[in-house]
Amino acid sequence: MLSAAGSSGQQSAPSRRAGNHPAGAELGRFARGGKPLMKRRLRLGVVGCGEIARYTALLARFVPRLVLSACCDHNDEKAHRFARQFRIPLAFTEVEEMLETAGLDAVYLALPHHLHAGMIRRAVEAGKAVLVEKPLTRTLSEGVALVNWLAGQNAKVGVNYQYRYDAAAYRLAQAVRAGELGRVFSIRINVAWRRDESYFRSAAWHSRLDQAGGGTLITQASHFLDLALWALGEEAQEAAGWTATPRFDVEVETLAEAILQTEGGTLISLTSTMAAAVEEAVRIEVYGERGQAVYTDLPLPRLHVRGVRLGRHPLPVAGLHALQRSLRAFVNWVLDDQPYLIPAEGALAVLAAVEAVYRSAQSGRRELVEKIRIAR
Repeated sequence: MLSAAGSSGQQSAPSRRAGNHPAGAELGRFARGGKPLMKRRLRLGVVGCGEIARYTALLARFVPRLVLSACCDHNDEKAHRFARQFRIPLAFTEVEEMLETAGLDAVYLALPHHLHAGMIRRAVEAGKAVLVEKPLTRTLSEGVALVNWLAGQNAKVGVNYQYRYDAAAYRLAQAVRAGELGRVFSIRINVAWRRDESYFRSAAWHSRLDQAGGGTLITQASHFLDLALWALGEEAQEAAGWTATPRFDVEVETLAEAILQTEGGTLISLTSTMAAAVEEAVRIEVYGERGQAVYTDLPLPRLHVRGVRLGRHPLPVAGLHALQRSLRAFVNWVLDDQPYLIPAEGALAVLAAVEAVYRSAQSGRRELVEKIRIAR
């Protein structure tokens, strides 16, 4: 059901804030002779109006050429509250109606993981570009099937592994890719985050294995495992993992430990928890034959380097925050065909690695990482 934000079911006049040109453009500055120039804007619909979507909508205000034109949530009250908070003109409870009537160019999906694959297909079939929160899908098999299906579509689907757009993390990854640290033989990742009971109460799917696919490993640590694999330009080959659930009575793990070996022989060790008594900065240590580097994300992202001098490696997009840059890069991808760092296929390697860790935790032995087979 559609209604205008702030109304009681009656649709209001179109809002100028949304950029109401049918092609997603707005009137810009006047050219010589008094004729207005048209500036293209990407009209985005938000699907899922939870906590992550609120954070994204807040930063979307600072992304050039991006306008939030509609939002959708199965909870009518939540959809309208979200629309009022972020001055979004249209609120829906039915995705199909939003896709058909809101005049969108793209959708942003902030949904339980088990809904990702189906919702991406529906959006693509409606002719929309998609930015989906990580992971791409709940399982690797779903992800591979989706990517193979996308190969036959004229669609752009990106995955919001936003730390690839973190300035310090990006510089570290590019330095590794350029060989500036020499051959990297070890990467150590520590993620000590704190979640309380409200994390599971406000979004119960977080606690369910069949909906989330896992806990701290797939939901939090995958950001940084993705960074490590992307920096190396390699897939994981073998994994050993252990999981536990301290502090909470939930189905998913709140503590994960893993050791992975990549195709090139690099060892990646990872500790991740959402049950820390005190939240700490994420820490990534990279050890190479010529030098080493340490990334931390708090209070601000920083990179400490020893033994070598790294190149500058400027980001491909401007901005003050990794999520803001990810959104801006997505806009540039859709409107200008400039590359986005995490297309759907690029999010499969970390999903394969995560699944191998989970299999190892269940079997009690090392497990091979499944090879990704994409139809060409």
